[in-house]
Amino acid sequence: MFDFEVALVVAGVLTGLIWLMDSLVLKRRRQTEGVTKEPTLVEYSRSFFPIIVLVLLVRSFLFEPFRIPSSSMMPTLLVGDFIFVNKYAYGLRLPVTRTKVLETSEPERGDVVVFRLPADPKTNYIKRVVGLPGDTVEYRDKRLFINGDSVELEINGLYDAESLHGAHVAYERLGDVDHEILIFPGRFGREGIFQVPEDHYFLMGDNRDNSRDSRYDGVGFIPESNLVGKAVRIWMNWNWSNSGPDWGRIGDKIT
Repeated sequence: MFDFEVALVVAGVLTGLIWLMDSLVLKRRRQTEGVTKEPTLVEYSRSFFPIIVLVLLVRSFLFEPFRIPSSSMMPTLLVGDFIFVNKYAYGLRLPVTRTKVLETSEPERGDVVVFRLPADPKTNYIKRVVGLPGDTVEYRDKRLFINGDSVELEINGLYDAESLHGAHVAYERLGDVDHEILIFPGRFGREGIFQVPEDHYFLMGDNRDNSRDSRYDGVGFIPESNLVGKAVRIWMNWNWSNSGPDWGRIGDKIT
């Protein structure tokens, strides 16, 4: 899979080296030989190097765009939502190596986060933080229990979407976060009791019966080092199966 971050680093190094070499050696040689025209490669490198570095810094340390590819986070996030991910929410990491160089804060229960799939680190997933390190999480009869306490849940009727016939929308309170989830009465969803290891998190999709998350093999508990950032805001919605963008979702805060 194409790694855009690696490509940016390589492009930045190459254009920077070409520009540096020209400034230190080639430019003087051209002046000595009476050549005034700058080589095209040098011109492009000088022009693109600052842009590449700026994009790399913003994407690595501030915000990264992310497109929602599936329905696993409905009704909070819809297929075709384009969101911003806050890269510094859980610490600053170097590009490519992802080494943490500065602590900022830790994920809180209820946060919507993007993370690298442990089984395939080149694949990003987005889910909601349910269990913190050391927690005991139980999912039973469509209900969450954390450290033995039931999570507040209120069924609020049928979900208004033809594509999800039979889905019920419910309000759930995780920590200080009130949010909506989808459940399908009669549909099986993975249940069980899960003990969250230290430095790991238990994440679930808001579309509880249609989400491959920490309940399933291949995802499991998410190491802290795999966290990419916190999803903060929708900046565009465009589902190609529809006629166009949903303008009403643009700018919505993600909770």
